[in-house]
Amino acid sequence: MDLSEERKHSKRQKDYINMLSYTCDSEYGIPRRCSCGGRIIDEVRVKQEYDTLPGKRFFTCANYEADGFHYRQPWVIGIQEQIESLTKRLEEAEEAQAKGLTRQVDRLTAEVYNLTVQVADLEKLCFE
Repeated sequence: MDLSEERKHSKRQKDYINMLSYTCDSEYGIPRRCSCGGRIIDEVRVKQEYDTLPGKRFFTCANYEADGFHYRQPWVIGIQEQIESLTKRLEEAEEAQAKGLTRQVDRLTAEVYNLTVQVADLEKLCFE
């Protein structure tokens, strides 16, 4: 193989490996589109002789082939990951809201203190 052919082959291998890693890294939660651009269908596996879990559900690419470039994710795992992701986002939003409310309480406490000081000063002026 000459040098240019070897370089082309090496680039194709690198692209293939990158595509596999992109597909693996993007499989989290409920997929919206497959990395190939295909739509995701809700697949229910039919009963077969060797099947111990008939009716198992999957999120599957409409163009699914077992080559590593297409999604076929068990439904339960996708739902579990999606719930974990939503729970994390909810906790972050609650934490941000709590920080905002704490700042607001601190600001109002400072205003009350300032008003207390002003009232004390007025009482001194009026009653002395």
